[in-house]
Formats: sequence, C-alpha cells, structure tokens
Amino acid sequence: MNNAVAGFSKLSKKEKINWIADSYFSNPEEAVSIIRNYWNSDDKLQQLHDEFIENTITNLYIPLGVAPNFLINGKYKTIPMAIEESSVVAAASKAAKYWSTRGGFKATVIDTEKIGQVHFIFNGDAEKLNSFFNQIKPKFFSETQSITKNMQQRGGGILDIQLKDKRNLLENYFQLHATFETKDSMGANFINSCLEQFAATLKEEAHNSDLFSENETIKVVMSILSNYVPNCVVRAEVSCPVEELTEKHITNPLEFAERFVQAVQIAEIEPFRAVTHNKGIMNGVDAVILATGNDFRAVEAGIHAYASRNGQYSSLSHAKIENGIFTFWLEIPLALGTVGGLTSLHPLVKLCLEILQKPSAKELMEVVAVAGLAQNFAALRSLTTTGIQQGHMKMHLNNIINQFEADEQERQLIKAHFKKNAISHSAVVEFIENLRK
Repeated sequence: MNNAVAGFSKLSKKEKINWIADSYFSNPEEAVSIIRNYWNSDDKLQQLHDEFIENTITNLYIPLGVAPNFLINGKYKTIPMAIEESSVVAAASKAAKYWSTRGGFKATVIDTEKIGQVHFIFNGDAEKLNSFFNQIKPKFFSETQSITKNMQQRGGGILDIQLKDKRNLLENYFQLHATFETKDSMGANFINSCLEQFAATLKEEAHNSDLFSENETIKVVMSILSNYVPNCVVRAEVSCPVEELTEKHITNPLEFAERFVQAVQIAEIEPFRAVTHNKGIMNGVDAVILATGNDFRAVEAGIHAYASRNGQYSSLSHAKIENGIFTFWLEIPLALGTVGGLTSLHPLVKLCLEILQKPSAKELMEVVAVAGLAQNFAALRSLTTTGIQQGHMKMHLNNIINQFEADEQERQLIKAHFKKNAISHSAVVEFIENLRK
C-alpha cells in the first residue's frame, strides 16, 4: 500500500485518525478506539492539548509523581517528577529523606546569562569590520527598544554584544555574540526576536556604510539563540561528617565514602561510564523539567555540551573527603522559565509550579539541580553497596505483571513469591507460565 498522503495538515482530526487507522492497522476500529480512549473527557481541555502541536491525534500519558522531603536551603519542598522509568521517583524520595537528617541540600545559582548569535559571512578587511561594528553597536540596542522594553522593566534585557572573528574555523565566518538576562522566562522568543533585529540592523548599516568597497559584503546566514549556556549555571551539594553516613546498608561509613568518591572519579575520567553516570543525573533533571513545562531537549543538549567543555566527556558531579567531611556536588547549566509557554497554559504544569510554591526561574534552577544530584546519589549508593538491580527489578516487577495482564489473585501470588526470590524478567515470566498451567 502507498502510505503517502497529500494535504494531511488540512484534514480534520477525525479524517487524520481514520487515514492512519486505515493505512497502518489490520483492525482500524480497534486503533481508533485506542486513540480515542486517551482523549480528555473535557472537550475544552482536549482542544487546549490539541493546539500545543500540529497534527494532534491523541495524548500520550507519562506518569506524574512527587518526591517529598527535599530540604533545600533550609526549606522543605515536594518535587513533581514526570517520567516513565520505574524506581526514579522512589530513589529521589529515598535520597531526599536520607539527606534531610544530614543538613539537607544546598543550592546556589552562580549566573543566569543566556546567549544568542547572528552568524554571518564577510569577505573583506577584518579591521574595517571591527571599526564598523564599534560605530554601529549602539544601534543594536536602540533599534531593539520596542522588543526589550518589557523585559527591561523586569530587570532583564541585552547585556552585551560582541563581534567574534571565527575565520580560523570557517572561511570568512564572523558572528555577533550577544548575552541576555531574561529573568523568570526561558526567553527563547525574546532572544530570537532581538537577534533577527540585530541581523536586519547589521545588513542595513553595512549597505549604507562608506567603509566597505563594493566587493566587501556581509551575508547573514542565520540568527538563533544557543542552548549552550555555560554562564547560566547552578550548583547543588550535600555534605556531612563521614561518620554520619551510616545507615542500613552502610556499616562502615569511611569505606563507603571512599568507594563512592572512587566511583565518581571513574566517571570523571572514563567517558563510557560518564555517559551512564550523567544519564542518571538527567533522570532527575528531565523529570522536573518536563513536569514544569520546560524544554528538556534544550537542557539535555546544553548539559551534555557542558560535560564535554574540557575536551572529553566527563562526570557532571564530583565528590571528595576532606578533613573528615564527605562532600558531593554538581554544577550544571540550566536555562529555565516559570512564566510564558506551557507554564501559563498547561493545567498540570501550573499545578506542579504551585506544588513548588510558585518558584522564580532561579529557584526552579536550584530545585532541578538538587533533583539531579539526589538521583545521582541514590544510584551511586546502590552501585557501591547492594547493586542497582535489586531495587530496580523490585519496581520493575509491576511492569512485568501488567505486561502479562495478571488478575488480582495472580498478582498476589507473584508478589509473595518474589519477596523471597531474585527478580528477573525470565524468572517472572517462567513463574507466571507455571502458575497458569
């Protein structure tokens, strides 16, 4: 069957669904039923969701959980987390409770500078270009006044604009490198609007300038914000005397602390380990980013670039033992917003921000960094003590049970059996098959 379609975006929602059902499913009625089952019963709310993106046919649910008992800078917080992976919320909650009796988490926003660039090609004298830039630089600010006015009233705006010569990397390549403060908004639309005006000003002023010959031209390639924000950074940390690390699975706290530090050091120097190590951090980070309506793809890209900033991919977190004190910390770049976008549209996002007591962008940066650190601590504690699979497979048991559509009696028998026996996917499958014979 030819599954190409013309004018798909112009079809009604019903027509789109019917086309998909007829084109890809042997039982179109069943496919349509599944799609409709995930619609919201409130038509107005469903329309709101439909309009977030294009060609919407239904909703894909991701569980929204909460991790309580996070003591951050002396205040308790309950952190909302949207994620499909089992054991993540449980691990975060356990780490939160653990550190709540050991001084809690400390979090500090180091800087909030964001970046945007106008990329252009200039095939002339670089000294002339530099002189030209210095002459017209005030116009970049004056001609964006209508865009920056409201942001400036909130204490934000354009911080600086620099001309950067990148010809050592690409022939005739230059850029306007601009920095911004966007306060409680992520600021993507604001930054991109400023950049496009910079580009228009640059082209117009170059066209009218007497500095350049006819052969010396400026050609703008593109104007776009950067998701790499190495100067928009937050630090989160925990620390306590080594002897206070004792708990159920930690009978020798010094040995645990030393092994923990070694595990982090391995992630600092071994990229194969660092990727998995940092993925664990992102389990916590992404879950909060998604729950609060922020762009987790932008955050992921920026954080992983940051992890490679010294020429090799490395751990985002660090640990040490100094003068009898165990300290574990991370620093990550986060460009977040608590106003605009989904934060003011999605009812559950608004609810999550209420749970977090309506944080500013800086406060949300702190919460997200803490969630990442807590997740990393929980993973490393398991890896260096009992092993990570014990807790993970216990949480995963429910998924296997649901996969085989076990009834309530079977569910109870399965759980009772695996309280005393090691959990693995094959072991659970075998037990269920024997149970049903």
